[in-house]
Amino acid sequence: MQSLDLDGQGLTELPDLSPDLWELSAYDNALTALPDPLWELGELRMLNVAVNRIGELSPKISGLTTLHTLDLGHNALTALPDSLGDLTSLDRYLYLSDNRLTSVPESLGGLVKLRYLNITDNLLTSLPSTIGGLVGLRELRLYGNRLTALPESIGDLVRLRELHLRGNLLTALPGSTGGLTDLRELSLRDNHLTALPPEIGDLAALRVLDLRNNALSTLPDVLGGLPALEKLDLRWNKRLTMPVWLLDLERRGCVVLT
Repeated sequence: MQSLDLDGQGLTELPDLSPDLWELSAYDNALTALPDPLWELGELRMLNVAVNRIGELSPKISGLTTLHTLDLGHNALTALPDSLGDLTSLDRYLYLSDNRLTSVPESLGGLVKLRYLNITDNLLTSLPSTIGGLVGLRELRLYGNRLTALPESIGDLVRLRELHLRGNLLTALPGSTGGLTDLRELSLRDNHLTALPPEIGDLAALRVLDLRNNALSTLPDVLGGLPALEKLDLRWNKRLTMPVWLLDLERRGCVVLT
């Protein structure tokens, strides 16, 4: 048996599992914990235990040495073991959304092959500087947390195409953000931004910039020179003085919402 689907069966514990299992999905059950034999499945590629009641993750998860996709979303996790960073085969998705996480371990930066990371709707107040080690990331979703700042190392994510930061407590962006030269979409709505760094003008691939509902009063002129920009949303920045170059953006075909 290479794949086992246990979705939506009301399970409170997992049954005995074949050691040859490649994929296990136990989505939408009533699991509160995961058994030790699970961590011995050396062939497991995909594990989905989202939408359960799991409150703790064993350090033994590092035994899943072939895992490429892990979904722990919509549970009750308050912390993650350092050994999560040992899952260096993770190269597709890591979902941690809708838990009760106040931090993520520094070891997370060891997941250099990971392409998609979702930690939305948690209680994060900061990110470790090691986040810059996730050099394979294409998409990073962090909306719905309590982040007040981003580490300078965020600029090391040079392959990132989407960065979603909506609904945090950010007041500024680090200048290193300009290093995200492959970024296509940047969502910053519903924060407390008062200004943008001039380095944002280095985001030559940026197509969508969402700045709704911040505290911006001015915009750097370099925004008007972003060559790929297709949509700029500035609504609900009550103190913002609209620069004249917005007209040039519109003439170029960019949708500007004010």
